[in-house]
Amino acid sequence: MEEKIIDRRFEDIIRKLRTGEISCESLLAETLQQIETFDPILHAYIALEKKEILIKQAEQSTRRWQTQTQKSLIDGIPVAIKDNMHVTGMNTTCGSKILYNYSPPFDATVVSLIKDQGGIIIGKTNMDEFAMGSTTEFSQIMKTKNPWNINKVPGGSSGGSAAAIAARMGVLALGSDTGGSIRQPAAFCGITGLKPTYGLVSRYGLVAYASSLDQVGPMSGDIYGNAVLLDIIAGYDPKDSTSLMSTKKEYVKGLGTEIKGMRIAVFPELFKDGISDGVKIEFDQALRLLRSLGAIIEEVSFDAINYIIPAYYFIATAEASSNLSRYDGVKYGYRSKKQLDYEEMLFATRSEGFGKEVKKRILLGNFILSSGYYDEYYIKAQKVRRHIMDEMKKIFSRFDLIATPTTPDIAYDFGESTYDPLKIYLA
Repeated sequence: MEEKIIDRRFEDIIRKLRTGEISCESLLAETLQQIETFDPILHAYIALEKKEILIKQAEQSTRRWQTQTQKSLIDGIPVAIKDNMHVTGMNTTCGSKILYNYSPPFDATVVSLIKDQGGIIIGKTNMDEFAMGSTTEFSQIMKTKNPWNINKVPGGSSGGSAAAIAARMGVLALGSDTGGSIRQPAAFCGITGLKPTYGLVSRYGLVAYASSLDQVGPMSGDIYGNAVLLDIIAGYDPKDSTSLMSTKKEYVKGLGTEIKGMRIAVFPELFKDGISDGVKIEFDQALRLLRSLGAIIEEVSFDAINYIIPAYYFIATAEASSNLSRYDGVKYGYRSKKQLDYEEMLFATRSEGFGKEVKKRILLGNFILSSGYYDEYYIKAQKVRRHIMDEMKKIFSRFDLIATPTTPDIAYDFGESTYDPLKIYLA
């Protein structure tokens, strides 16, 4: 039986494209076959690009590989895009009814960079509505399932991208991460995901949830794919006012570097409660592996960790309520048929267009920003963030890395976020 192309590591795919053992057309054909077979069950994709467009792009990429004129290592590689990033010719829904018919007039910068380097945008993936959630159950379009166990959630909010990669329905993918929305679904689906440093990757064309926290990042089957994609999308963008003016790095060249002598911090506070026994065992095994490779691991007390979750939710929901105020039924997106006057239309549009989780976070954000509570909650949360940042700088002055479990537990059952929401928020 012929071994499947996309069972292999991304590095193997590149090597075989170079030698001509495989073509971009065969890679695309296999990806589309996986989608046809498994996506009716998993529901990872909200929309797919037209097949004839994809085939034409793959043929062009193959010719470039054959003549050694390929644009980059992602030339001809199928890439899935989370549906809160703009791709011309496809709707950007953010998993919400309120944007069900929104067709953006421009590409997000990260999408433009992928296209410029020959990457094939295969489709838009499902997500928790406006990236608010950690299970992808809060999409108003459909519920994505975990490819390893369809009774479990894939994580969120980038659950569609994670499930697509895990089920080999794409080779590379983009997600967005505000408070774990790339890292957690990557862990739940057994793939590799990265939230880059804030500002390293352009947010232009990413629909905002919490502007001071959101960041686009790569998702793939292995770290090599992450490094390749990060090489493509990282860099300064004048269209993004939060973009970092940093020196361009080559992340692929950093792979395989020895970690002997590297200093790694571990926070004992993380293991006081809430971490499952299984995760503790796996994490301890990972630390033993790091030690065997020569890393120096030391426990470091980090009391500020107790303030991270409340500070995050105060800041994130406050910014979300501000960002989502633009959806009023006037400029674009869903508009209610109840239109006696502007107030009725606005109220009805938001009541009908937003899901429960989004409404909950808007209400909390409005409360935090309201007169009398702004200083008490929002300003104080910003001061706490500064304190956490200062404490982290002290730790990074002594250590190269901080090692933590990605999530406190394995993938949840469907519905668990409804009857135990606090557990999900803590995750």
